[in-house]
Amino acid sequence: MNSRRDFLKSGSAAALCGLAFFHGDGFAAENKGHTKYLDLPLGLELYSVRELLPKDYEGTLKQVAALGYQEVEAAGFYNRTPDQVNAAMRQAGLRCVSAHFSFDNLRDQIDEDIAFSRQIGLEYMICSGPGRKNPSRNQASQGQDSAYTLDDWRWIAEQLNRFGEKVHAAGMKLGYHNHTREFKKGNDIVFYDELMRLTDPSKVSMEMDCGWVIVGGGDPIELFRQYPTRISMLHVKDFKRIASPDPESAPPPAAELGEGVIDYRPIFAAAARTGHIRHCFVEQEEFDMPPMRSLKIDADYMRKLHA
Repeated sequence: MNSRRDFLKSGSAAALCGLAFFHGDGFAAENKGHTKYLDLPLGLELYSVRELLPKDYEGTLKQVAALGYQEVEAAGFYNRTPDQVNAAMRQAGLRCVSAHFSFDNLRDQIDEDIAFSRQIGLEYMICSGPGRKNPSRNQASQGQDSAYTLDDWRWIAEQLNRFGEKVHAAGMKLGYHNHTREFKKGNDIVFYDELMRLTDPSKVSMEMDCGWVIVGGGDPIELFRQYPTRISMLHVKDFKRIASPDPESAPPPAAELGEGVIDYRPIFAAAARTGHIRHCFVEQEEFDMPPMRSLKIDADYMRKLHA
């Protein structure tokens, strides 16, 4: 699953991300500065504890639950069977509602992935990022965002519709998780907009990673306004700064929620107004302190906004 974490090149600047930080002046008046209107369980993307889970899967999940997290999204199962995953989640008191799968996995073994997902009771299967029509080209251009063309994204949209049809037939929903490359342009068309245009809303939903949207130069609030029914899940992360000369090779440094530069109050208010957000996951990709201490800061921030 580490391949999904390609850090992607973008042309973002602080001026662009300011749109997301300060769009929500009406938020304080409308929602009294809180996000309780989202009314969602506190969730964690388990990629955050990717180094702990292989060492102590069951114990790590219990520590996560002790911090107040109620729902999780998996990013790999560490050779556990569905029964073992279910038992570990049950013992920790957690609900695993979704999981990330690479584009290549969905292309090459979607039936197996669907069977596993159904056995652990997932609501969503999330495609963690884009793939390539030509796998050899994918290897040659790995990590190079400029190698993705508008035609590539149109092909990706076709494949997502195909994946989504199978997932939907199995009683679940397919989601797509963005990084930053989706906010580049080809022929003056933003790739993310093209994905929205070409994917079937009945088959493909969006898991919006708010942090990477901003780093990529996009505006989460504007995306909620443009696509109020297409985004069903959120990833929430913060950074010490946004602007970076090359977010792929030198991504902006991660920060705990509330300790960085992103104010999530207006973003959550805009999300709540859509009425379509079903799950929200904290994701902490880097640590400069013990992971559980960092995840407690994140949980406290989320609880404060939900007060």
